[in-house]
Amino acid sequence: MFTGIVQGLCEVAATADEPSLRRLEVDLGGLAEGLQLGASVAVNGVCLTVAGLRNDRAGFDVVRETLNCTNLGALTTGSRVNIERSCRMGDEIGGHLLAGHVEGTGKVDAVEDGPNERNLWLRVAPEWMRCLHHKGFVALNGTSLTIAAVDAEEQRIKVCLIPETLARTTLGAATPGSRLNLEIDQQTRAVVETVERVLAAQGRSRSALSAVPAAS
Repeated sequence: MFTGIVQGLCEVAATADEPSLRRLEVDLGGLAEGLQLGASVAVNGVCLTVAGLRNDRAGFDVVRETLNCTNLGALTTGSRVNIERSCRMGDEIGGHLLAGHVEGTGKVDAVEDGPNERNLWLRVAPEWMRCLHHKGFVALNGTSLTIAAVDAEEQRIKVCLIPETLARTTLGAATPGSRLNLEIDQQTRAVVETVERVLAAQGRSRSALSAVPAAS
């Protein structure tokens, strides 16, 4: 599990493409201390398993499914990524609980710059918009954020970024057209999908009752 509080902005040291797989090597610097093979690390919000260790560099194997639904496939040597080590029992939860299971990517639709802030409008697939609401949680590239506005008609959400977030995460480099990994709050998703199932079942029940002939 993760908290959405990015611990480091790290550089991709090497990439290698193999059949159905991309290998990433990331220079974690001090975040590599105590890291072990098999540990979980969030890279741009995607939970990956440490498959290799060399000094301060960690290697990760990224399978095709992950490449298809995240922005990790676009990374090259020198790209910068958000890094968070998995949280431990007793750690402070400064953001919100994340699994590192990215639903897909959203596309930056517009950027609004102002004094000491940057606002991003992100266009989101319709199936995930139903789980996003004003003042709700969302994780973009593994960064825990609060939704500042929802534009249901245009299928997009707005998040507001403070200078600290701009300096410490990849979001400071986001521009119109950028693809950001999206993870929705799992509790919200569970509630929405449960309500949808209940309403669908009630609708089927009403349909079945209406089909029963009235007693003569």
